Amino acid sequence: QVQLVESGGGLVQPGGSLRLSCAASRSIFSFSVMGWYRQAPGKQRELVATITTGGSTNYADSVKGRFTISRDIAKNTVLLQMNNLKPEDTANYYCKADDPWNNYWGQGSQVTVSS
Repeated sequence: QVQLVESGGGLVQPGGSLRLSCAASRSIFSFSVMGWYRQAPGKQRELVATITTGGSTNYADSVKGRFTISRDIAKNTVLLQMNNLKPEDTANYYCKADDPWNNYWGQGSQVTVSS
């Protein structure tokens, strides 16, 4: 059973930064794509950023230029660096990993941007 464990969420003021981590229970190269999604209260879950095995990245328009997805291969971890955070970034952030047979989700990490 694959486990994805997120960490790094919390409360931050507008303009601040946070870094989310997603630690996988097996090699991240066993997944074709890994990424971050978020869900705000009353809204649908939406894509934030993804990274493929080859290192190609994709971002939602709303976070381009502010968020960066990357990998720590030695730790089997995918990271999401979030800068210049805005109140509309407030949501529960979920890590997702896809392999040819299944997709897997983490438990979520709450990010709250408020003064």
